[in-house]
Parts: sequence; structure tokens; C-alpha cells
Amino acid sequence: MTADTLFRRITDYANRADPYPLYAELREHGVARQDDGKYLVGTYYEIAALLHDPRISSDRRNRTVLTDDLSNEAAGTPLGFIHLDDPEHERLRNIAMRPFGPPHSPGRIDAMHDEITAIARQLTNALQGRNRIDLVEDFAYPLPVAVICRLLGVPREDEPRFHAWSEAVIAGLDPTPDSDPAERQRAGGTAQIAMGEYLGELAEKRRGKLSDDMLSGFINDPGPEGSFTSSELMSTAVLLLIAGHETTVNLITNGMLTLLRHPEALDLLRRKPELMPWAVEELLRYEPPVQMLQSRTPLADVEVAGVSVPKGAPLILVLASGNRDARRFHEPNRFDPTRRDNQHFGFGSGVHSCFGAPLARIEAQIALVELTRRLENPRLVRDPPPYRRTPVLRGPRHLPIDIDGLRA
Repeated sequence: MTADTLFRRITDYANRADPYPLYAELREHGVARQDDGKYLVGTYYEIAALLHDPRISSDRRNRTVLTDDLSNEAAGTPLGFIHLDDPEHERLRNIAMRPFGPPHSPGRIDAMHDEITAIARQLTNALQGRNRIDLVEDFAYPLPVAVICRLLGVPREDEPRFHAWSEAVIAGLDPTPDSDPAERQRAGGTAQIAMGEYLGELAEKRRGKLSDDMLSGFINDPGPEGSFTSSELMSTAVLLLIAGHETTVNLITNGMLTLLRHPEALDLLRRKPELMPWAVEELLRYEPPVQMLQSRTPLADVEVAGVSVPKGAPLILVLASGNRDARRFHEPNRFDPTRRDNQHFGFGSGVHSCFGAPLARIEAQIALVELTRRLENPRLVRDPPPYRRTPVLRGPRHLPIDIDGLRA
């Protein structure tokens, strides 16, 4: 097969369980032009340079080559700030950050540590008496959902509603070629509007009633950058609600799957839970929850690894491939929970790096410490497990595990 079909093969569901041989093929080419005009980049240093290059836009409206993987942002709604460039990106991101973290709310995430620990323990305690569990349904999904609901101020009992919307929005971003992209994007746009209206109404109910949740902060305490417009608040809240749990579900699930495939690492972390922060960083490198960024576009002709990428061409940065680049990481295909030199792309890099990274790290560390400590003799029921459809937010849809019980 030729390099110009790599994206089609990477996004083919048949390769979802193990895309890494295809990423290795991509790294051999460095930059691979696809037969539909996309350019794939899979090497570490080139990805790093592009993520910091002001000539590379995150706004798909700058594309001159149209592709099927365009954003499903609904007509009439503003782009979420991850799809904008500075200065507008910076303005919206700063407003969103104000009730979340430094400099205005520096202790926000650390203060949630005990609450997240209590949620994790409650979820594992509920497994008492069972010998088979689905890690996704029983633990990896409900934990970050409970956390993001608490943080944003979304009623936990409304989870079924936003779960369905979230699934539709993510399906609309799926570049897999085996279904109608226009229909997926239409459904995703409809779901985005519904979720945005729901979150906007929740925020409006808090106007004049400042509390400690983020929706209240957005509408009552905008800060020096000014306020969100109504539509900006809705698009930002949708982004945070989806990103705040979907990626962490994958991080926890991919993490436990990796540890079950490496029992010596699982045993090490059970005996030495203080190593978990390094293990989580290695999981972010080795099995990242976000595999690629599809929305980059050059604002001018740029040269990448000797290949000229024209202005306006779709540029796809395959982060998971860069994380396995032997030019940057020693033995990149080996999972090493004690790895120290680990500047991975698990949360991106540059001005669009994930501002939820501190929360995701804490959630994953607490979750995996709890699971490795409490699950007695955990083992995979099937390997590989069934994966989610999307190759972008890649992770198992279900992860059935047999256990002998729970440790105290």
C-alpha cells in the first residue's frame, strides 16, 4: 500500500485496536500527502514545531481544500475556542479559565482531591460481590462524569441527556469513511445546539446567584476580558462538558487495559502507588486518549521535513505517532511506568494545550491507584476489547474484566 492512503487506513475501524504499525509507517515518511489533499505529520519534532508555529491556524475556515472531516459546529453557533486563533482564542480561553484555575482560582483543582477520592471509593465499593465488571460502565465513565458535573454545576441526574448529546457530537467529528459524514455532522450539530441551550439555561438560572460552580462564574464573574456572549457561553460550556469527561474516560480505560497487559507494571504500582504520577504520564504517551488533531491549516506555504505544505491545506498532526518516535523517546514501544524524560503530546502543546490537564491527571492517578489497590486478581475477558468508533478519541467502548473480589 502507498503512503497516500494512510489516513484512510488509520481511520478504518478494522485498525482501531492497534493503529501503531500504521503510525510507524507514517513516521518513515515524516509527512504523507493523502490522495484527497490532506497532509499527515507523524514525527515528534515536526509536530512540536507545528504546534508552536504562528503560521499554523486552528480555524478550519482558513482551509482552501474541503474535506469530509470538517467540524460539526452547528450553523449560527460560534466556534469553540479550540477552533479559533489568537487573539479571540486567548480571550475566550482566559474567561473560561477564570473559575477553573490560576491565576484567579489557583486552588480549585487541588481542593477537589478528597471529593474525587470519595467518588472513586464509592464506585469500587459498589463492585462488591461481583466477579465480572465492565470497567467503562462501572468506573471509568461515571467517575469523570461526576467530577465534571460537580465542577460545572450540572445536575448529575441529567447525565443520560448529555451522554446522548455527547455521543452524537463526537460521532460528527469521526472521519471514519464507512458512513455518511453529512448525516453524522447534521446529527452532531443538532445535539450541540440542544446541549448548548440546556447549559445556557442552567447558567441563566444562576445569574445574580454566585456559587462555586463554573457556570455561575461564567455568568456572574467575567473578569477583565469581559463577558461571554450568550452563544459563546453555550459553545464553551459544551466544549468543557464533553472534553471534561470523554478524554478522561479513555485515559482511565486505556490505562487499566495497559496495566492488565503488563502485569509486572500493575504489581509494581500496587506495591508503590507513589509511582503513579509517572505511570500516568507514561500512559499519556503510550496510549493517549486523543490520537490526532485534525483541524490545523497553514496560513502560508510551510516546509515540513522537506515537504512543502501549501497554504490552506488540511494538516493533521498524529500526536500518538509522535509519542512513539524513537528520535525522541528511548525504546518508544515499551511501556515504562518509571520513565522520567517524558515530554509527550498527551495534552497537546503550545497555546492550545489542554487547560483541563491538571484535573485529568489527578482523576487518572486517583482512579488507577484505587483500581490497582482494590481489584483482586483482575484479568481481561477478551483482548483486544471492543473499541469506540472514532479514531480521534480512541479507547475501548467496553472493558470486561474478571476479578476474584475486592481488597479492603
